[in-house]
Amino acid sequence: MTTSEPPRQRAERLRLYGLLSHWNEAQDAGWAATLLDWEETERARRSLERRLKDARIGRFKPLADFDWSWPNRCDRAAIDALMALDFLNDAGNAVVVGPNGVGKSTIARNIAHQAVLKGHTALFTSAGQLLGDLAAIDSASALRRRLSHYAAPALLVIDEVGYLSYSNRHADLLFELISRRYEHKSTLVTTNRPFAEWRDVFPTAACVASLIDRLVHHAEIIAIDGDSYRLKEATERSEKRGRQRRGAKS
Repeated sequence: MTTSEPPRQRAERLRLYGLLSHWNEAQDAGWAATLLDWEETERARRSLERRLKDARIGRFKPLADFDWSWPNRCDRAAIDALMALDFLNDAGNAVVVGPNGVGKSTIARNIAHQAVLKGHTALFTSAGQLLGDLAAIDSASALRRRLSHYAAPALLVIDEVGYLSYSNRHADLLFELISRRYEHKSTLVTTNRPFAEWRDVFPTAACVASLIDRLVHHAEIIAIDGDSYRLKEATERSEKRGRQRRGAKS
């Protein structure tokens, strides 16, 4: 591992007190620098494994395999910019809007994965999981701790807003979470509903306008339009099986 930091300072930062107590011997023997490289490499590996586990991203198709020609409309340059993660440095948000099956979740998972690879903390959750988790808590202190859990990652991905309808309590909890993260941490939301229809998602909530206002302030909004790619793949698989069956009979 290449670094301009003096070796002894590296050892102090890593709190390798055993090595520090025998520093001159280690330096004379010529293995201090190698040990420091091993230690930093191993810590980086374990940190990455821990952050990937905590992110709960799940399985996903890499953007290298994404069929950019399938959507009727998709701003690839804007998605590439999100993958560069500059919006995290500004605590900006992102919203990916589009119908079912056009790749919103795939894009979101790739961005979260890239964030973790670059040393950030991230958490991927569906809107249903997130709001169900928060709404099930009936203790004020436990709720504060759980809100702090969701407020902590550098990037929080809330997937599938708009697929279910929620109560006032759900809306208030989401507003509280977005407010905690506002201008401090980045939130990425995927939704199948334009903002004008979010009142159908939270039909009786008074905070919807304020929720949207805080979410979209300093946000990149990317619209994707097209037919369902999942339906396309399912149709192609069905047609392939049909050809195989016909070939087996001939």
